Amino acid sequence: MQDYGLVSIIMPNFNCAALIGFSIKTVLAQTYKNWELLIQDDCSTDNPEVLIKHYEDKDPRIKFERNLEFSGAAVSRNNALKRAKGRWIAFLDSDDLWEPDKLEKQLRFMVENNYHFSYTGYQEIDNYGKETGCVISGPKHISKIGMYSFCWPGCLTVMYDREAIGLLQIADIKKNNDYAMWLKISQIAECHLLDEVLAKYRRGRVGSVSTHSCTTMIKWHYKLWHDAMEKSHFSSTFWTGMNLVCGVFKKFHYVKRL
Repeated sequence: MQDYGLVSIIMPNFNCAALIGFSIKTVLAQTYKNWELLIQDDCSTDNPEVLIKHYEDKDPRIKFERNLEFSGAAVSRNNALKRAKGRWIAFLDSDDLWEPDKLEKQLRFMVENNYHFSYTGYQEIDNYGKETGCVISGPKHISKIGMYSFCWPGCLTVMYDREAIGLLQIADIKKNNDYAMWLKISQIAECHLLDEVLAKYRRGRVGSVSTHSCTTMIKWHYKLWHDAMEKSHFSSTFWTGMNLVCGVFKKFHYVKRL
């Protein structure tokens, strides 16, 4: 198998001790072996260190660090990104899963096409890991304006080339911090879809975005544009509205029920 260089996998964690082991196992099962898994714990209260140390002791590619104080997902991702040594940056939350050939296929897709920013399709699973029959994809090509219109990529599917993009740090916002990162990258490189289902998103876990009301999510989108992207009230309102419209479009065109 061709070696495309080191992949740094960013995994923020907060109170996922019951599920993070499954996520780590899907990284260990990757057919592409040149990776490092950077787990950044945000002062969890369910003692994940014991479980993670079990894996860390067996495989030096797994590297655990704990935030000095509770900081949120944005700061956790920033801290892990500062530790990253790889050319390639990938993301996997501590309750989500990858297919075994996810890294291998996505790297080949990017290198052969000279892409610097990509994502894949994924499917949803419930809190118990059972497939729901819902499969999500997106546009084959996302320009800067396309990314502004909606957060098409699922965080667990994204990979970018740090040699082309550089070290990213995002604003400290409570939600949509992954979208804030894609918006930054889209100003440098366009995003391309590898149209295969290579990941599994755990929907419905308490505290996840998928469990919150539409009104709450609208407020988060506005804060993303106004606070993180530093847009005017008018511009923030416009792009929040575009996000809502494109969100409806996505449900009809890119979400399939099997």
